[in-house]
Amino acid sequence: MNKGQGASQNEIWSQRIPYVLTHFIHWFSAHWLLLANVVLFLYVGLPFLAPVLMYTGHERLAKAIYLLFRPLCHQLPERSFFLFGPRWVYSYAQLSHALGGNVPRRFIGNQALGFKVAICERDVVIYGTMFLGGLFFSFVRRRLAPLRLKAFVGLIIPMAIDGTGQLLGLWTSTWWSRVLTGSLFGLACIWLAYPYLETGMREIHIQASKTLREWEDT
Repeated sequence: MNKGQGASQNEIWSQRIPYVLTHFIHWFSAHWLLLANVVLFLYVGLPFLAPVLMYTGHERLAKAIYLLFRPLCHQLPERSFFLFGPRWVYSYAQLSHALGGNVPRRFIGNQALGFKVAICERDVVIYGTMFLGGLFFSFVRRRLAPLRLKAFVGLIIPMAIDGTGQLLGLWTSTWWSRVLTGSLFGLACIWLAYPYLETGMREIHIQASKTLREWEDT
């Protein structure tokens, strides 16, 4: 290949890369909400699949899911939902009594107690609420105004108080306090962020469409 051909190839790629990226931006800006909902569904759904796999004897796959979510959540059994057991939540004292001693931090469960979900109760509710909020937002995406900042702060404060008190040892949060405060936090995040994202993505989509039409006309 001579220098002229090399230069020509470079020119072709320098034109093609922006074209491909603009096509991707055009597509992504039109489907961002669907992608967000899919990601949130997987983030909540996979942790529930883990106890199902444990119960049905597919331990390797189940433990791979627990391992996958380990960096993302503390996975404490006394703060997690359980499936396929007599109770769907346990306190540390209840687990300690059932196990006859200390409760391992990574205790997954057993046939007698059931198997825990791979993320804690609060995370289940936060991301579950965000997923449901995303589904609802798809029906009102052009009409819903962003949540006011004061209202956003008011909705997230309960979780901050509940979590901080637990961290400092002032009290032990309960499953229902985690569910309540987590759902308020998840709702606040979606209500604040998604209307702004919708407006921004719509503007990006319009600009990308304009750019693609200009390229196609040349």
